[in-house]
Amino acid sequence: MSHVLTLIADRTATTLSPAVIDRLRAAVRGGEPVILAPGEAADIPCATLPDAATIDAALEGLPIDAITTKARGRRKGLLIADMDSTIVTSETLDELAEFAGLKDRIAAITRRSMNGEIDFAEALRERVGMLRGLDLTALERTWERTRLTPGAKVLVATMRANNATTALVSGGFTFFTGRVAALLGFDHHRANVLLDDGAALTGDVGTPILDRTAKLAALTELAAERRLKPAATLAVGDGANDLDMLKAAGLGVAFRAKPIVAAAARARVDHADLRALLFAQGYPASAFVED
Repeated sequence: MSHVLTLIADRTATTLSPAVIDRLRAAVRGGEPVILAPGEAADIPCATLPDAATIDAALEGLPIDAITTKARGRRKGLLIADMDSTIVTSETLDELAEFAGLKDRIAAITRRSMNGEIDFAEALRERVGMLRGLDLTALERTWERTRLTPGAKVLVATMRANNATTALVSGGFTFFTGRVAALLGFDHHRANVLLDDGAALTGDVGTPILDRTAKLAALTELAAERRLKPAATLAVGDGANDLDMLKAAGLGVAFRAKPIVAAAARARVDHADLRALLFAQGYPASAFVED
């Protein structure tokens, strides 16, 4: 079998039942299913690449993600992850803006930027400029509110335990990526630098700005360091600035992504948590590293 169709249910909303698995198997003319987690995830071997429309019709609107991969080389040696709305649940810049009374205005610009409607670097400079004079205590207060996306910790821990390199590469800020990387055990983190005068933000951001080109460069560079082919890499993100790295990775996953990203990505996770990225690599739940 040349391909594998992985089904992952949203654990909070539904169960991946044997009947659903059998229906999908029949639709794609697949082989004997392999249960990765009872009621949650299963692999269906396929002789050819399954048709996306056929899969969607067979799912009948259930909150179940379907990811197709090649059968060979499923486990990846490099993970490149976006941070905001991917590894953490929030957009940290938008949350920071709340302390300046500007959350709605800045969040509106963020949405347009993440959907590819405006240039990322220009949008970043505009938003940071609006925060000129904001006391640095707002950064710590924003961090206190920041929450990890379910599955983030087990994703990083399991891949590291299996000799993968892990990197957090964000269009956000090093103040937050450094803390998230330390908390989860990422090997590397890269992001933009917020400039301050020791007491407040200056309204400027360090250069060069980490944009979609820099995210792709990070994937290429870190893969080369490990002597990995692009096929052996995994990237995950939700915004337009993630598109280049998602397209270049062997497995590029749009995670609860903006419309422009969801439409372009070869793999999507719309319902499940970040554990889906492990199931898509063929890891059974019994192999997950919880800490």
